[in-house]
Amino acid sequence: SSTMSFSEAEVQSARGAWEKMFVDAEDNGTTVLVRMFTEHPDTKSYFTHFKGMDSAEEMKQSDQVRGHGKKVFTAINDMVQHLDNSEAFLGIVNPLGKKHATQLKIDPKNFRIICDIILQLMEEKFGGDCKASFEKVTNEICTHLNNVYKEEGW
Repeated sequence: SSTMSFSEAEVQSARGAWEKMFVDAEDNGTTVLVRMFTEHPDTKSYFTHFKGMDSAEEMKQSDQVRGHGKKVFTAINDMVQHLDNSEAFLGIVNPLGKKHATQLKIDPKNFRIICDIILQLMEEKFGGDCKASFEKVTNEICTHLNNVYKEEGW
């Protein structure tokens, strides 16, 4: 049992919106990370190999940035496939949250930052309706990640 309550229509429109982004997972994931690192430079400190990169151009070319961008998008894609199955959804979110809380020690506010940048990019590329249909998904993801953090004593 979980607080996830997506109607069938919400699931379908969220998936449709996300699909448009996921088609270019690596490029869009890279754009999102580069924006995060540029607009919130403190977030770079978690990635030792990105630390020395100051220009957005340099970051965009980095295999590590591109690889992590794709990783983030793939994780979200897995979650989006399970919006109608809380158990499966949490089976992805919980270990991810645990790893970021305990091993990587990432401040949970960064999840909200990254989700907001994803929504912003969606709106720029595909319009406000696309963004609106995905907002609830990002809220769910952030809420559940924050719950994991609380359980881990953050």
